[in-house]
Amino acid sequence: MDRLACFGNDPSDKPPCRGCSSNLVEPYIKCAECGPSPFLLCLQCFTRGFEFKKHESDHKYEIMTSDFPVLEPGWTAQEEMAVLEAVMDCGFGNWQDVAYQMRTKSKEECEAHYMKNFINNPLFSSTLLNLRQIEEARTAVTAIPFKPTDDPPRPTFDSLLSRDMAGYMPARADFMEEFDNYAEWDLKDIDFVDDDSDLLHALKIAVVDIYHSRLKERGRRKKIIRDHGLINLRKFQILEHRYPKEVQDLYDAMRRFARVVGPIEHDKFIESHALEFELRREIGRLQEYRRAGIQSFCSAKVYERVKHVREDERRKRTMLVDVLQYIQDGRACQQWLSKQAAIDAGITPVVITTSATGRRSAPPLNLTGLPGTEKLNDREKELCQVVRLVPGAYLEYKQALLNECRRQGGLRLAQARALIKIDVNKTRKIYDFLIKEGYINKA
Repeated sequence: MDRLACFGNDPSDKPPCRGCSSNLVEPYIKCAECGPSPFLLCLQCFTRGFEFKKHESDHKYEIMTSDFPVLEPGWTAQEEMAVLEAVMDCGFGNWQDVAYQMRTKSKEECEAHYMKNFINNPLFSSTLLNLRQIEEARTAVTAIPFKPTDDPPRPTFDSLLSRDMAGYMPARADFMEEFDNYAEWDLKDIDFVDDDSDLLHALKIAVVDIYHSRLKERGRRKKIIRDHGLINLRKFQILEHRYPKEVQDLYDAMRRFARVVGPIEHDKFIESHALEFELRREIGRLQEYRRAGIQSFCSAKVYERVKHVREDERRKRTMLVDVLQYIQDGRACQQWLSKQAAIDAGITPVVITTSATGRRSAPPLNLTGLPGTEKLNDREKELCQVVRLVPGAYLEYKQALLNECRRQGGLRLAQARALIKIDVNKTRKIYDFLIKEGYINKA
């Protein structure tokens, strides 16, 4: 009966909030560890993590609300109190007025429920005594246990780390914004009345069912985040990077299945594959030693050292082959070989220039597959290859110079350089080409 004392609609029936001394409005919070007198907080003080004397913000808590069944499913404690008050106000048997005052039940439902539980129920007192067992059985399936992650960080509000943690509040082990945060907006204007048509009533029921499914999805996501310790993202990333690259790729691919199994099973799965990868790599190394005729680990160390030297030499030869594929100038090849020989000997190489400017001309640009190439003629393609200018940029510069030439009746090189902000030598070549081809005229 003490439990039902908080279900009245009169705020004066409840003690004030211990944090701000305001009248408590359901739902509100009751500390499960402070006693014997109840320590009650409003939702605002609870969210701020209010602490007072022995009460701390990480204590276990209960949500005090009348929105749970008492005598039978479908009837909340608040509705039980409402039907009793309606019978007292309207009189026994006046079920039409009782239902009108109730708003949420029909007159047949009010009559049947009242007669079953308050008139024809000899075990009414024992039913009330089992109230706590009924509530615990209801919440055991759907409630998420208060289980914060391992030592979560406590960043300041609106900091970079706070945004990375998606608005997680460590003091409450909850999020500032829930998943599908505006799901309740679809229900705020729904009201069940007696004169609703069957279709409208069915639509309202469907909306409520959809809302319940969205709540289940919200709870499921929060449970996955808490169980797998995903709040402390940096610590999670550090643990992930301790695996080899191949195991990290597997970790990324299998992360989507973490929601199916528990955190311990998922970690065991990843660790087993990491161990398998290490064993396979070690077996491959031993097989390589056996093929090379090595029979002791001392010989294996010498083999690994010589192998690294051989791989370095192979990389150098591969780099030389790559360079020779693009260099057609024999003199440049000789210069590169002399430079590499000087570097290997520890001597500062002497740079021999191949032109008066000390720079070797770049190879022509390959226009294969570049967008806009099909819009160029052969001479324009040759210009773009020599100047190393992509066709799209050339067409844009060409159109800009043509427009300026038409507007002024002619164009000078200085005006072209002011109009096109690229290398001055490239601008001159483009300008001379357009003059030669007759696209523009000199001013």
